[in-house]
Amino acid sequence: MSKRHVTATVNGDPVEFLSDPGTTLLDALRDGLGLTGSKEGCGSGDCGACSVIVDGRLVCACLMLAAEAEGRRIETIEGMARDGALHPLQQKFLEHAALQCGFCTPGLLVAAKALLDANPDPTESETRYWLAGNLCRCTGYDKVVRAVMDAAADLRQARA
Repeated sequence: MSKRHVTATVNGDPVEFLSDPGTTLLDALRDGLGLTGSKEGCGSGDCGACSVIVDGRLVCACLMLAAEAEGRRIETIEGMARDGALHPLQQKFLEHAALQCGFCTPGLLVAAKALLDANPDPTESETRYWLAGNLCRCTGYDKVVRAVMDAAADLRQARA
């Protein structure tokens, strides 16, 4: 099997890498590009630890082949903070103690960002529904939901 040359944009930067036909996007990000924030929790798309945004759509990177990233725009947890400043969601996760062991946190943050990109004023029910694909054994989700709702309010106010 021959490797495939893939060009994409990751966190705003053009990247190139070689990929075996069966390599997942998650493995390409972690092993090929050194972006280790996304985690492999299940390898079957059930836990959300590997969540990334591809062309504006939330996806599990463990379920997408690296070759499918050709020409795509990918956002990972490493791209959330800008110029040394945390993204408002990251700041609110800290303020609300919405993380414990941290394994699921990158996926939750990326999923929350995708939610707020699509819907800047979600209800609590919409937030819970959107984050349902991200499993966490530590937080109980209430602090996560409060952090997302608080960040949404701050982001709306900043836009006004």
